[in-house]
Amino acid sequence: MAEAGTRRSLGIEMVYQDLALARNQDVITNMYLGRERVSLGGFLRRGEMRERGQHLLKEMGINLPALNRPVGAFSGGQQQAIAIARAVMFNPKVLLLDEPTAALAAREVESTLALINKQRDAGRVVILVSHRLNDVMAVSDRIVVLKHRQVLTDDPTGNVSLSQVVERIVS
Repeated sequence: MAEAGTRRSLGIEMVYQDLALARNQDVITNMYLGRERVSLGGFLRRGEMRERGQHLLKEMGINLPALNRPVGAFSGGQQQAIAIARAVMFNPKVLLLDEPTAALAAREVESTLALINKQRDAGRVVILVSHRLNDVMAVSDRIVVLKHRQVLTDDPTGNVSLSQVVERIVS
């Protein structure tokens, strides 16, 4: 994939499977990693960062008990929400999510899929890379199956069944 700066300049943001969160840092710090707001004196503008971060979390419907807790103290689903919020702060046109539900409990999967739907409804293109086909079928408009760099399926989700997708994957 292209360098992060190039990707961002094209309006593409990515949430990796490992989330790339600083587990000992708080929520707002994680949302601003690598793009902290700094005043002319070289000091972080923490108040502005907190205000903007809280506003975005509220706008996205992400409710966290305490933003000053280390991110590692949150559940897997909450951490996934934080990573998605961090990506959305760049206001991307395209949001690429790598295995966003892979390590989540069932309840957390539902909230993560709802968050994905909100991003799609907000006008973002969301590309979901996942082996959890039920999750893909639940939130996608199109299904694309790639194998050895070849497109085996590129259909509207409503035109292909789960068994057909599986058949094309294993063929």
